Amino acid sequence: MYNKLLKKETKLSVIGLGYVGLPIALEFAKKISVIGFDIKADRIEMMKNKKDPSGELAASAFDNCDIKFTANPEDLKAATFHIIAVPTPIDKHNLPDLSPLLSATRIIGKVIKKGDYVVFESTVYPGCTEEDCVPILEELSGLKAAKDFKVGYSPERINPGDKQHTITSVIKVVSGCDEESLDVIAKTYEIVVKAGTHRASSIKVAESAKIIENTQRDINIALMNELSIIFTRMGINTYDVLEAAGTKWNFLKFYPGLVGGHCIGVDPYYLTHKAREYRFHSRVITSGRLINDSMGYYVGKQTFKKLVALGKNVLKSKVLVMGATFKENVSDIRNSRVPDLINELKSYGVKVDVVDAYASSEEFKHEYGISLINNISNDYDAVIIAVNHDKYVELDENYFKSITKENGLIVDVKGIYRKKIKNMHYWSL
Repeated sequence: MYNKLLKKETKLSVIGLGYVGLPIALEFAKKISVIGFDIKADRIEMMKNKKDPSGELAASAFDNCDIKFTANPEDLKAATFHIIAVPTPIDKHNLPDLSPLLSATRIIGKVIKKGDYVVFESTVYPGCTEEDCVPILEELSGLKAAKDFKVGYSPERINPGDKQHTITSVIKVVSGCDEESLDVIAKTYEIVVKAGTHRASSIKVAESAKIIENTQRDINIALMNELSIIFTRMGINTYDVLEAAGTKWNFLKFYPGLVGGHCIGVDPYYLTHKAREYRFHSRVITSGRLINDSMGYYVGKQTFKKLVALGKNVLKSKVLVMGATFKENVSDIRNSRVPDLINELKSYGVKVDVVDAYASSEEFKHEYGISLINNISNDYDAVIIAVNHDKYVELDENYFKSITKENGLIVDVKGIYRKKIKNMHYWSL
């Protein structure tokens, strides 16, 4: 398989060309022959024209790539090594939604042949690959896993907006259904991953490694958020405390904030869901999720209370929220917690305007029922900097004074203006 891929005697396919799949497909396409598949024909047309629908990659990323973009599942039959990289979200009840993953698995199950490889990259709970996906592959193909075709799992580690930690520069965890598949999968990824691979002892170990990477970060941020609530009641600035504590060599530098996106705000729910199958109710993980999921509402409530304390007529107050994406310098709005603080303010009768330097107003309206404005006015009672986009970090106090009324309030969620706001009311987590 490995040699055939290198000699372009066979092809590799990537199913799902989003934030994860497209960068992987293009990197492989610089070395071997690739089929890039996505169910959305309009996205395929964009990629054929060297445009990344996610807005992450420049047109030059498509140069010198041996890749065929397609929305036709029949084209996948030309490939023998398949990588599935579709989203694994949660539903409105915070339960795993495997429908995109199982749909992609069915597509591959109908086209795989003897000797083919199927590698999953989507974040899942331990056991999902072998217990949920493999039976579908076997049923639809009429083949037997490990005997007729090989299966592996290699968790994605792509961080939207991060130009440093890319597919080529981060160690790739790989796993296979047996020793032979593990070796082939590792060598295949090493075609593009310069940092090398880590060979996990089993598929479940690889699945578990991915799920705890984000769970660990989620819990640490939850601790910082809880501390910020405590310190706010004490009248202490959280970032001042973290700056002082950070002078110790082994202090872990996590910060409070709104935790959203398709990873940290989602993955822990996959682990707690699977844990319940083993009659274990997670306490630490679920507590962390409860805190982080409530922070948008908390910021909204604190803003309301401070407006009241400043003598503002809340029903006539106007607030500007700057930033709507789930993190800085990306257009990704998936699982953003900013709508929580917007809706909290609106519940008190506050008028809220929202701007973002990257997000699509149409997408934000479709997803959350909230429109973004194009023009900022000069009559705001408060400004909330919810996302620290680079374009916002460059702003100064004079700018905020120019868009606010007298006695204006700055709510700085990430503390980026700490010690820079001297003549306005200021609060941060």
